[in-house]
Amino acid sequence: MEGRLQAQEDEIMLLKSSLADALRRLRLHDQLIPLLKQQIIAGGWPTIRPQFVCVCGTLHINPLMLPIHSLSRARRNSEKLVKDPQEKTKKLLDKKAASSANLLNRSPSQSIKMFIRGRPITMYVPSNIQNYEDLRMEPPVETLELDWVYGYRGRDCRANLYLLSSGEAVYFIACVVVLYHINNRTQRHYRKHTDCVRCLTIHPDKVRMASGQTAGVDKDGKPLQPYVHIWDSSTLITLQQIGLGTFERGVGSVAFSFADAGAFLCVIDDSNEHMLSVWDCAKGTKHTEVKSTNEAVFTVEFNPSDSTNIITCGKSHIYFWTLSAGSLTKKQGIFGKYKKPKFIQCFVFSLTGDVLTGDSEGNILTWGKSPGDVKTLGKGAKETFQIMRQTRAHDGSVFTLCMLQGGALLSGGGKDRKIIRWSADLAPERECEIPEKFGAVRCITDVNGEEVLVGTTRNAILRGTFSDGFVAIVQGHVDEMWGLATHPSQDVFLTCGHDRQVCVWNTAEHKLDWCTTLEEYGLCADFCPNGAVVSVGLSTGRWLVLDLQTKEVISDYTDGNEQLSVMRYSPDGSFLAVGSHDNFIYVYNVTECGRRYSRYGKCNGHSSFITHLDWSKDGKYIMSNSGDYEILYWDVAGGCKLLRNRYESKDREWASYTCVLGFHVMGVWLEGSDGTDINALCRSHSERVVAVADDFCKVHLFQYPCPKPKAPNHSYEGHGSHVTNVRFTHCDSHLLSMGGKDTCILQWEVKRAGTSDGGDRLHSASFTSSPEP
Repeated sequence: MEGRLQAQEDEIMLLKSSLADALRRLRLHDQLIPLLKQQIIAGGWPTIRPQFVCVCGTLHINPLMLPIHSLSRARRNSEKLVKDPQEKTKKLLDKKAASSANLLNRSPSQSIKMFIRGRPITMYVPSNIQNYEDLRMEPPVETLELDWVYGYRGRDCRANLYLLSSGEAVYFIACVVVLYHINNRTQRHYRKHTDCVRCLTIHPDKVRMASGQTAGVDKDGKPLQPYVHIWDSSTLITLQQIGLGTFERGVGSVAFSFADAGAFLCVIDDSNEHMLSVWDCAKGTKHTEVKSTNEAVFTVEFNPSDSTNIITCGKSHIYFWTLSAGSLTKKQGIFGKYKKPKFIQCFVFSLTGDVLTGDSEGNILTWGKSPGDVKTLGKGAKETFQIMRQTRAHDGSVFTLCMLQGGALLSGGGKDRKIIRWSADLAPERECEIPEKFGAVRCITDVNGEEVLVGTTRNAILRGTFSDGFVAIVQGHVDEMWGLATHPSQDVFLTCGHDRQVCVWNTAEHKLDWCTTLEEYGLCADFCPNGAVVSVGLSTGRWLVLDLQTKEVISDYTDGNEQLSVMRYSPDGSFLAVGSHDNFIYVYNVTECGRRYSRYGKCNGHSSFITHLDWSKDGKYIMSNSGDYEILYWDVAGGCKLLRNRYESKDREWASYTCVLGFHVMGVWLEGSDGTDINALCRSHSERVVAVADDFCKVHLFQYPCPKPKAPNHSYEGHGSHVTNVRFTHCDSHLLSMGGKDTCILQWEVKRAGTSDGGDRLHSASFTSSPEP
């Protein structure tokens, strides 16, 4: 069924394309009739010349024998609609095989085709390439090194913020575990995970860490195996890889034992039965395993004074486990006369050995052992775990509990966003409330008895005290991101996404400068070349212009009623092009330093939604891509007219290169790509390299230009979901990439190996023929 559905989608796309071509031909026919009549009246019938040439066994249109605006028929004549899916698959394979063959002539009109979902896309070879086949593709001399990670995963994870003796806070987002020195404001990164990190714990020695990840899938859709890494936080060296091939779906919770100096590690996976396993840390071998429960499990911990006792909690349960003779047995906590909460969110061990739990009813429950009820259960009744005391703590859930050294307790609330300090006998002492913009309290980590770190549900980490209040030291988005723009002259970039936040960041100081919340999703953005304003496109066809200094909206416009996908200023800032999902590109005149806009024209000709566009260096032309993998060129200076002769644009120079389809970036596509594998790309300002954001959590760096298939590149991991956008900073010192669902922004430092002369020679040699080896 999936194959048939895909085949039908391909047919529909080809039908749409054919229909659009037919409409264009009709318009062309209407334009040619008056010209033919004039020529007949003036001097008789026009001379008929051959319109096709045969090159290398392939029939080509002769561009020298056709009217200028009919050259695009070369592309259209090659687009055949195949109705039978099997025949279409066969033709697709034939076309892919032919794409690697020589389809080029040696005249100035040489072209090459690439195929996406069976659709041929014609690329015209620039004039300065003497022989396309002899081009050499090499990996770029530039490389990337992870410099900074913006964000924290607090929206759906628990107990994931710890403080090392080195003064570093440890937390995770996407595939990276971040070690952030809270005083020095520096970061280190543990990057051995291949998919999103889901849980984290610290060893009793305060040096070793254990982190578990989700399973994920590879680029072919095959599931990857989850595992747990035990690693050294001082050297970032992996010490053990636990459970490869054992866990299902992912690792939900991990915990070291304390009474025996961390000899064992307890793991709960994300399978339906939430398998609980105990591992020997030194050997990396499984000690025992048992099914936990079919309900959600939130956390697991060893009893700090007895490694044979383990506790788990989650949806409507708390279990007390006993490890004996290589097997695990459990007893369920008895709620008795107390209302059973929907969720047991967290628990800690008090200094007296009692277990304190926080639940979704806002209560702190004190658990203890009780002798067996002989009257009810008879002789031999075993001891049970029951509630000894209930303490009302918060409105809404108690998300976290933190035991301080002197026996005091900190609790963090969800709905009320409060942090309350309790005495050892659970008498409230002090409380404070964190600002609403940061969300609820997700976890608390003690710094020195007074100062604490607080992780929140809106992906922020706060630092502060009850008396002085709290300030954010880490902030991030909380939903999928798509809009990314870098400032033309400053170390500043902007992001926006489905959380309706527009955030402006400083790459040099690694911090959030300011943030504002919109009424709708922000999906695209671009800075005006003067750097004073930035335009943001929204999900409803609206777009706003924000003043970077005052943070105010100075203009508000609407084009169509569908989402906007790309905003792009012309190089001199005199025009703004707005690409929409209604298939149009709206062009505006820009005056008063980006503060006033007036509609100039509309580019009408795409048969699918606009995905990417770029301006020429002279600001007169636009190159655009659409959802049906079409490349079109527009004469803006001439009234936003479609340039039907695409061959004439082959030598045009572009101020930016973000279009994913084009001759100069043809080599970034893998063989068999379905057209959605690459979400974004960006050429550096030096025009030496191009960065690519793909659908498989990776960022790639290619030599620019890279017009040949299978171009070598450098690939980098770190994101935990599809990478939605990439941009170079104004001086090409850094590359910014952002994920979709992982809500993570990665800042990469661009490293240049060797001298600049060597890089320039490599760049210039990419367009010249190479001798035979």
